[in-house]
Amino acid sequence: MTGFVLVPEIHTGGWIWQDVAERLGAAGAGAYPVTLTGLGERRESAGPGTDLETHIEDVLRIVDRAEEAELVVVGHGGGVAAAVGAAARRPRRVVRVVCIDAPPARHGEPALALLADQALRESLSGRGGPGPDDWRVRPPEAGEWHRLGSVDGVPADVLALLHERAAPQPRATLTQPLLLPDGDGFGGLPTTGVLCTANGPGIEMVEAMVRLGDPRLKGLVDQQVTLFELGTGHWPMLSCPAELAQVLMRSAAGEGHRLSDAVTSEQPAHLKPFLMDVPERRRERTGRVDLYLPDDGTGAEGPRPAVVFVHGGPVPAEARPAPRDWPAFTGYGRYVAGSGAVGATVEHRLHSLGDYARAADDVAEAVALVRDDPRVDGDRVALWFFSAGGLLAADWLAAPPPWLRCLAATYPALAPLPNWGLADTRFNPARTIAEARRPSPPIVLTRVGQDWPQLASTVDEFLIAAGECGADVEIIDVPHAHHAFETIDHTSEAREAVERAVRSVLGRLRE
Repeated sequence: MTGFVLVPEIHTGGWIWQDVAERLGAAGAGAYPVTLTGLGERRESAGPGTDLETHIEDVLRIVDRAEEAELVVVGHGGGVAAAVGAAARRPRRVVRVVCIDAPPARHGEPALALLADQALRESLSGRGGPGPDDWRVRPPEAGEWHRLGSVDGVPADVLALLHERAAPQPRATLTQPLLLPDGDGFGGLPTTGVLCTANGPGIEMVEAMVRLGDPRLKGLVDQQVTLFELGTGHWPMLSCPAELAQVLMRSAAGEGHRLSDAVTSEQPAHLKPFLMDVPERRRERTGRVDLYLPDDGTGAEGPRPAVVFVHGGPVPAEARPAPRDWPAFTGYGRYVAGSGAVGATVEHRLHSLGDYARAADDVAEAVALVRDDPRVDGDRVALWFFSAGGLLAADWLAAPPPWLRCLAATYPALAPLPNWGLADTRFNPARTIAEARRPSPPIVLTRVGQDWPQLASTVDEFLIAAGECGADVEIIDVPHAHHAFETIDHTSEAREAVERAVRSVLGRLRE
């Protein structure tokens, strides 16, 4: 049978694998939980020189001692870096690497890149935080473990035990870059990713990100790479050990979902035609903003109201065409201009989850540019957010200016997913609307019935908060439509939803 070498998340020890190891053993497999230097019962074994290489050596000692001829090395969260590093050095023994709720560690990147906690990543990247003499990183405080990922499904007593047994993490294990023998990618070994969908994206969302051309995900489109989903939080070995053990056994057998070559060879959904045949309109490009002007683009009939469209993301910086040239956004811009208002599309720089602050600045700058245009009535402006760009609505809900007559959102994220590491930042519209200093402007929300469950749950969270504070929210439901439906679902239901949403937004601007 295959043996499993089990590498834990940061701050923890081999003990978290106990239930999984027992189930693997009952199935006839070998199970080898690893406690890394400085952690768990070995918390006194570390020093300032303990780094990622130390942890890789820890894993290699277990690999070399295991009885089975074939091994699967399993890494969880930040422990994926040590797991991949060790597996890549024993390609004849290790037949597969399993990455639980973290992407495969890549050559040249530190384990820090695998963590959701944005604040920790920034502090350890040299932007504030611990000084050079502080060689350990404290574990989360009680009640703060969500910084590493959702604790959904973990019993309260087990979560208390997790905190009680947590140990400081040697800093260099997080900051030292991973060096792989091939110097590229993530080791070239067969790999399985286990996506915990109560914490972050599922397979369908990953496929969409691959279609956007993110170079960091290119390696997933390989017949040696498989994916599984578990409907739980970041700690499946504590919340659903039986299901995780079964997934590990199936992974060893080469089972799982494969992202076929069609993901990259077919025309991506976001580049397919807009669901309506919208006539061309005059377009002007200034910096990050494209203006779509009504037939009388001179302003002879007086300034017009404007709708500013804000795309989602993250979108790789290398993506071509860029979002403002995608058919959906050119379609919306033309449609609004054809209805007598100015349509504006913004190309903001949300290239990674750490870019929300920069993207927010880009949007604010673009809105100012639109309002200053003499052909625009700066006192009648609407902002329209899409997908994960919905988090950028938080600033405008926190202190809505009087000229913001309407805020629209289509298949949006209205609260950050747990593994985005943004829970304690300002980019949380569901929380912001409840805490806002002034009432929100009218909101037009287009909700699709076939949306990704992870995003749909954030919409539900937002609507509960909006209802409690009495916000004016118009919901446009499109039961059979999918995420990014404007270029996927060319149906009468979808067209009517776009028409109704535009009509409602423009109606608010003209009141």
